[in-house]
Formats: sequence, C-alpha cells, structure tokens
Amino acid sequence: MFLHQLSLALFLFSCCEPATIKPVNMGTIFKVVVLPLFLSSLLLSLVSSAPNDGLFRIGLKKVKLDPNNRVAAQLESKNVEALRASMRKYHLPANLEDSGDIDILPLKNYLDAQYYGEIAIGTPPQTFTVIFDTGSANLWVPSSKCHFSVACYFHANYKSGKSSTYKKNGTSASIQYGTGAISGFYSNDNVQVGDIVVENQDFIEATSEPGLTFLAAKFDGLLGLGFQEISVGNAVPVWYNMIEQGLIKEPLFSFWLNRNAQEEEGGEIVFGGVDPNHFKGKHTYVPVTKKGYWQFDMGDVLIGGKPTGYCSGGCFAVADSGTSLLAGPTTVITMINQAIGAEGVVSQECKAVAQQYGQTIMNLLLAEARPDKVCSQIGLCTFDGTRSVSMGIESVVDKSNGKSSGILHDASCSACEMAVVWMKNQLGQNQTQDRILNYVNELCERMPSPMGQSAVDCGRLSSMPSVSFTIGGKVFELTPNEYILKVGEGPQAQCISGFINIDIPPPRGPLWILGDIFMGRYHTVFDSGNMRVGFAEAA
Repeated sequence: MFLHQLSLALFLFSCCEPATIKPVNMGTIFKVVVLPLFLSSLLLSLVSSAPNDGLFRIGLKKVKLDPNNRVAAQLESKNVEALRASMRKYHLPANLEDSGDIDILPLKNYLDAQYYGEIAIGTPPQTFTVIFDTGSANLWVPSSKCHFSVACYFHANYKSGKSSTYKKNGTSASIQYGTGAISGFYSNDNVQVGDIVVENQDFIEATSEPGLTFLAAKFDGLLGLGFQEISVGNAVPVWYNMIEQGLIKEPLFSFWLNRNAQEEEGGEIVFGGVDPNHFKGKHTYVPVTKKGYWQFDMGDVLIGGKPTGYCSGGCFAVADSGTSLLAGPTTVITMINQAIGAEGVVSQECKAVAQQYGQTIMNLLLAEARPDKVCSQIGLCTFDGTRSVSMGIESVVDKSNGKSSGILHDASCSACEMAVVWMKNQLGQNQTQDRILNYVNELCERMPSPMGQSAVDCGRLSSMPSVSFTIGGKVFELTPNEYILKVGEGPQAQCISGFINIDIPPPRGPLWILGDIFMGRYHTVFDSGNMRVGFAEAA
C-alpha cells in the first residue's frame, strides 16, 4: 500500500488503497489508481512446519485459478506526494542471515495480485488473514461490533469479550481509501505473527467497511509495515513492538514473493533476518531518504536498454508490498505503453498540444532553450524560477461563436512538458524532425486511461522490450513475462500492463512506486536498523 495505506496488492478492486496520502511526517496520504485486474479465487489453508534451520514457517495452499473470472474487481492503489523512498547498497551482514531469532511467515499469492498471510489476536488466539503492507503502518481487523456493513459478515471478526488479554482503549479511528473508508476504534491485545507474540499491541477494530471492495476481499484486514510517521492515530506499528520487546534478533524484515501463481507457495515474509534460500548473490542497498514510507532515490528508467532521460536527474521511489503494479510519471509510462503496444485512452489535450505547438517546441529545443522553460516560453505554463508550473484552469472563449472551449491550461501544461521530454529523448537519438513529431503523436495515442487500465496483445510478449530501473547505481531489469499480468491460457488469455501512471510534482516527485511486480523479481530487505532497503535477485 504505498500509496497510502492499504494497497491490497492489486486485489479485487484494490480494496484498500487510501485515496489520499499524507506527508510522511504529518501524514498526508496519497493514492494511485490501479487498473482493473482479473482475479480468481483462492482458498487459504495453513500448514505449520519447523525445518531444521530453526525458522518457523506457515505453509500456504491455494485453489486453481479460474481464468474466466475477469475483472473480479477494480484495484485502486494510491495517489502520491510525500511517499516513501529509499535505495540499496551492498550486502547483508552475515549475522542477519543467521537462523536464530528469525521468524518466517509464508504468504499467499492471489493471482499475482495480492499476498496475504495469517495472524492471530487475543487469548486464546483469534485468527485473521491480513495483507502485509509496507505502504501503511496500522493494524486493523473487522470487529464483532460491526453490525451495519455487509462485508463484516463475510470475514472473521475480533471478539474482545472472548480474549483474556484484551485491554480497552476506545479512541476512534478512520482510514480513508479510494473506494471508501474503514472506521472504528482502537483496542489493545496480544498479536501473534508466526510464532512471535507481540504483547499490548494497539490495533483498530473496524466497525464500518463500506462498499463491495471489502466484501469481495480474500483478506480480513491489514497489517502495516511502514514507519510510525504515517500511522493513523500515531499508533505504534506491530514491527516496532517486535523490536522493542526483543522478539526478533535484528531490526529488519524481508519479503520473497513467488510470482508463479500456479505454485502452492505464495511467498514468505521473514522477521528478524532473511532466508538465504530465496535470493541470489548480494543485496544492493540504498538509504531510506524519507521516513514514513520506505522511500529511496532512483536513477534513470531504461526501455529496451535505452535511457529515457526522465530520471537522469533523479527520481524518488517507494518499495510497497501493498501495491501490485508499478506506478510512475505519466511521461515515462506513456513511453513504455508505446514500446509494448499497450492500448490506452487517447488524450485529446496531448494531441492538440502536439499539433499546435509540436514544431515550436522542436525549434526551441534545437535552439538549445532550457527544457524546463520551453512550455512557459510558448505560454502553456508559467515559470517559478526552477521549473514550469501550471497556470491553473482557464476557460477560453472561442470568439467566432462565443462558446467556451473549456481548455484546461493545467492539462496543456502537462502535455507540453511531456512533449518536451519525448522530443528531447528522440533528438538525443538523432531522429529526424518528422519522425519525432510522429513519435509524439504515437505517444499521445498511448496515454494511460484515467483509471490506469492498459491491455496488451498476449501474442507479442516475446517481442516486447525489457524495462529497467537504476537503483544504487545498478540496473534492475524486468522482462515482459515479469511486468505483464497474464490471466488464462490460449486464445482466451488476457494480458494487462503492469504499469500505471501517477504524477507527483517536485519537490515530492517525480515518484515511482515499486510494487509486487518488482518485489517479485527482486527479494527485498527492509532494514530499519540501518535505515536502508536492499534488493537482490529472487531465487
């Protein structure tokens, strides 16, 4: 959930993505709209095992996916602003890989769209399935006092009266998501994650879960693994208490997400260390640059091995287990969509700007005008001294008929800025002017739809380019089979682009949200002791 709190990993409807995201310190929550996904049904059954390595694991199984269940829900992620970012460098110290004081909790893979596992609350323990979300920080589950939300009747409910370790709190709480909000009140009880028992943990008993999102969810609640800075009500996150109560050896946790939806094991989260069986080589670590989300600095994005130039000056990124897809600036997502042949909604504003101002923009760039001032020079943006900014919404009257054309200058400004980036990229490749103008028009045709939905031809996967991200000076590549979500087989197969657009302006952006698609290819370590995030090829 990076995009605010509950990004239920591309689940049905993205049920839990908060609509807004709050700044990391005070809590402004953002949210990115994730495209509709085709989901199937899975059944969760837990099998405990205690391997000789001393790690406690909970095995997860699932029922075969039903490819006919298309768009079982529309996912929403989160918008963005002061999201989280961090970067990785070097490898894990040997002592972090020891098996002692490490707890492993396997996760369930819901059609590559959501990963969840079991926890228990109270004494005796009451079991719940939750999304483990590095993009939020609260723990919430449905309450037995939830009487007016249908969703509560289809999920496990917490019954405080049946727990001998329950402590009353009563403080009201509400978390806003794109599809609605969950609200309720705080309570305190023991929480068991794997074989770790966290005592006196504050959590939210949800008494209201409106909308179909929660009704169709394959999980009961959410366990946030972000920093306390983004916790609603400033509640102490579960993983903070694991460290404070001395329950884990090292102040870190790691994720392995199995992207093979046909395999029994969905993945695993390890508290207190890493499982060396699930990664190759050494991790590349980057420092957390903004505490709240796991945010770090990221370099350029490459398409087919060629730099786009958009992030050559630096972008921010967030590692978010609660977001299923990869979210980034519309400018680059459009370039990716064009390269992979994704079908998006045509942007009239983009095409209008390209038609009316394309040659002028080209001439200014050839005359070596500053790219960040081009759009202000032609009157589509203003310049604040460092960059072009929107002039706001302005209604223009067509003098010939006296009717308002309703032109949005902020949309024109954005379209112009994208055109500048695209043209600059093509000029750097020594393309002809005609080819560049045609390229810009092609990109306009590939503009993502408002809901982020983009479909691709399953038969073209082998010819699609790789998409890579530069992190900590290293290039992390994703192949088409890794960034395209495929549902079904044969002629009935449906393929969805794993990229969606999200635009966060400076100084909080440009921002990328690296969700499960990225974390599925790269084993990810969240190291709070050293305030860093690490990536290594998953095994």
